[in-house]
Amino acid sequence: MSELSTRDAARDNARDAVRDSARDSAMSVAAISSERPESDDNVWTRRLVLFLRVMALLSILKGLYHWAQVTGFVGGEDEAFENQSMAWQASTIYFAVIELVAAVGLWLATPWGAVVWLTTVVSMAVIELMFPGIYGGSLIVVGVEAFMLAAYLALAWMAARERPP
Repeated sequence: MSELSTRDAARDNARDAVRDSARDSAMSVAAISSERPESDDNVWTRRLVLFLRVMALLSILKGLYHWAQVTGFVGGEDEAFENQSMAWQASTIYFAVIELVAAVGLWLATPWGAVVWLTTVVSMAVIELMFPGIYGGSLIVVGVEAFMLAAYLALAWMAARERPP
């Protein structure tokens, strides 16, 4: 009886070893050949992610520009941070921080990144329109911000349409 149970145990161990070996080789082959077939199913999603990455790069540049204003790397002595109004200083620090936070979220294509970025876009448009004394009230800036907002909304809508409900 013990010889029979020893044979069964040996057979079970051999079968388990073959199964584990097959599973390990399948996992390693799957890891090596991780290329996904290219399909046009997610074309709008890819375009949205590309748009978000471009906006992330722009947000980094804008955030670094605002920090350069705060630290005095740009502008002359008359345009120094200390010589500006309190509203200008507060707005510049706000955009210096929030633009970089938005850039991280946009690069990762996270929902919070898009929300923070939308906050920066709307904030800049409101400051330019409602408080022209702070940054000068440029309608070009408002137009560019509105165009970026419209582009984002259109891409997000098209990307949402290609996903099944």
